[in-house]
Amino acid sequence: MPELPEVEVIRQSLADSVGRHIVDIEVRESRLRKPVDAMRLRSSIGQQIVGLDRKGKYLIARLSDHRILVLHFGMSGTVRLVKGAWAWDRHDHVQLVLDGDLRWVLNDPRRFGLLWVGSESEAPELSRLGPDALSAEFTAPMLFGATRRSKRAVKNVLLDQRVVAGVGNIYANEALFLAGIRPSRAAHRLSRPAVARLHEALRATLREAIAAGGSSIADFRDGRGRTGYFQLQFRVYDRCGEPCLQCGGTIRRAVHAGRSSFYCPRCQH
Repeated sequence: MPELPEVEVIRQSLADSVGRHIVDIEVRESRLRKPVDAMRLRSSIGQQIVGLDRKGKYLIARLSDHRILVLHFGMSGTVRLVKGAWAWDRHDHVQLVLDGDLRWVLNDPRRFGLLWVGSESEAPELSRLGPDALSAEFTAPMLFGATRRSKRAVKNVLLDQRVVAGVGNIYANEALFLAGIRPSRAAHRLSRPAVARLHEALRATLREAIAAGGSSIADFRDGRGRTGYFQLQFRVYDRCGEPCLQCGGTIRRAVHAGRSSFYCPRCQH
């Protein structure tokens, strides 16, 4: 699933769209996680894209009529920025045609994504999110307060989008290793210094992943079709049985709340 770094990489790759007008929209497949309302979507034709933002795993295009176009990529979706001639691929579901002979093509093999247009106050998915993991609002004291209120495993707290938006399984595992904290540790038992260390590790991991173009484990591509390479820098994720890059011990795997956790029993406590 595209997490915060992948969505940020997509956002950056679509920068040429800002300032352009939407001149046409075609919906080939409306059966996404929520059915695409083609009529409502087409009401954005003629509007200018005045900005591209992101909150957590959501991409937000700001329109000149003060509405927003919201995209979530589900398990396998992405948007390609295409210039000139183009033909539908099998899993292309929606295209937004922009002036300057550009278009956005939404591709989503599993159809778990979301595409919606409306006022920001009408977007319940955004209102339920906690602060973006790279925003100024997400502070170490805020994270400490969230851990105090939870007896869940700390990794499950990080994955809760109501606590902090944008973190998925890959980067939770990587950040916990960097902070020296086991994924299974009860959140409320973490000390304030440990949470501060985790906060710093999480933001550092996300920034490192963005700089590497995200993680292309399966078929992730940015808006220009480029793969990321952060998967080549994983310290623990998907490395069960391999040596720890820090101490030489063996990376282990466990399952917490149905998700795989990878950790080093020597380096993480």
